[in-house]
Amino acid sequence: MKDKRSKYIKKLKQYVKERLKKEGMKNLSKILKEIRQRYVKEIVKFGIKDPEQSWKPFKGKLLEDVILDYIVEELRKIGFEVIKGSKLEKADNKLGVVDFGEFGMHLPDADLVVYEPKKCKPIAIISSKATLRERIAQTGYWNVKLKASPTTANIRVFFVTLDEDGDLTLKKPAKKGKAIAEVDTDGTFVITNKRLEESNKVKTIEKLLETFKKLTR
Repeated sequence: MKDKRSKYIKKLKQYVKERLKKEGMKNLSKILKEIRQRYVKEIVKFGIKDPEQSWKPFKGKLLEDVILDYIVEELRKIGFEVIKGSKLEKADNKLGVVDFGEFGMHLPDADLVVYEPKKCKPIAIISSKATLRERIAQTGYWNVKLKASPTTANIRVFFVTLDEDGDLTLKKPAKKGKAIAEVDTDGTFVITNKRLEESNKVKTIEKLLETFKKLTR
């Protein structure tokens, strides 16, 4: 049953990725809304008792995979590599650790870590969520911790979101999530097909790769 569920999830993820190739990254929210009911209906066949609850982690992992696919090849062209934060945790790698004194060294929470492979030098961490309220404060916290140490101060902290609550749509009045995005991240990038009032920090997802290219200059 578990194998069948894994195959179904893999197939659904591939379906989403194929649609994104045709319709563009900015239409991810629309595609996710369209497949949600299909997912909820099908996933119960594999023994999932609460299909609505299982949708959230599926969506989160899919968002992470989509962003990875979107940036990996372009990052390699400019000399960077990217790895999932979960793989870095399992490897017990000391790439970009934060010193908590007597409580040890710990990796910041991140979905993706961009690094320079030749020097094993961390360049940036990327957190991704459908809405700001899910992780923006946590992302801001890690940015403050990284900037507090000379050894990690140059690591950029980026947040990628679907902004499904519309917290980033307008520059003013700024909601709490937007204020954190503007002040406590090095850049927040929105996957959207709606109008967005951009700023120096809050931009559409298309600007993410441009930001990385600037880091090589």
